[in-house]
Amino acid sequence: MNQIDLNHRVAVVTGGAQGIGFAVSERLLKSGASVVMWDMDAAKLQEAQTALSQFGKVSGHVVELTHDAEVAAATAKTIQANGHIDILVNNAGITGGNAPTWDLDPDVWRRVIEVNLIAPYLTCRAVTPHMVSRGWGRIINVASVAGKEGNPNASHYSASKAGVIALTKSLAKEVATKGVLVNAIAPAVAKTAMFAQMTEAHIAYMLGKIPMGRFVEVEEIAAMIAWLASEDCSFTTGSVFDITGGRSTY
Repeated sequence: MNQIDLNHRVAVVTGGAQGIGFAVSERLLKSGASVVMWDMDAAKLQEAQTALSQFGKVSGHVVELTHDAEVAAATAKTIQANGHIDILVNNAGITGGNAPTWDLDPDVWRRVIEVNLIAPYLTCRAVTPHMVSRGWGRIINVASVAGKEGNPNASHYSASKAGVIALTKSLAKEVATKGVLVNAIAPAVAKTAMFAQMTEAHIAYMLGKIPMGRFVEVEEIAAMIAWLASEDCSFTTGSVFDITGGRSTY
């Protein structure tokens, strides 16, 4: 593992209790950061804290990320306990299952947009002013190749991730002179608990689109995020970093 220097940094990772978020939390801890996981699953959050405590200072808050008041409260508690927030990784997300657009239930469609797009907006809204006041910050939004290309039978997920990409570009321009950099990553699918929300046909479709012929590893995603969270990333903002094994090269 290449060493990234995140010593004395405090990172918030949403959806940090499992999957990509867990891998990101581990990588940031191993790079020297203190990590605060915001997750809605209290049991998995406690398990993750126990497992990750060997790598550094890790804590967590149970947060419904689509509720403005809960996000604001978690932000205040995190700053009170740690002094500041330097890094925000908006990772939490759901797929909402697979079906043609006309067969997707409107409530499911709305929930995917709420979790995948409204929640990152709320966390950025809560944390960005704090970062601006300190003159330094890194925000990394986990989008998806689906947000760039649009996956069939996943219009809700694709639309939400396209929104994350646009949110990233807009916010980055707003804080470009404030010392706060905002970037997104657009990974291909990784083998996580999200697979349980997808059909086998959809999983096969996504694998078939990847020229490297395999799914991305969560550790590979975490490595890219660690660099984007560091001082080494100093003149890049508003960008979308591809990590799709050659599927999408723009």
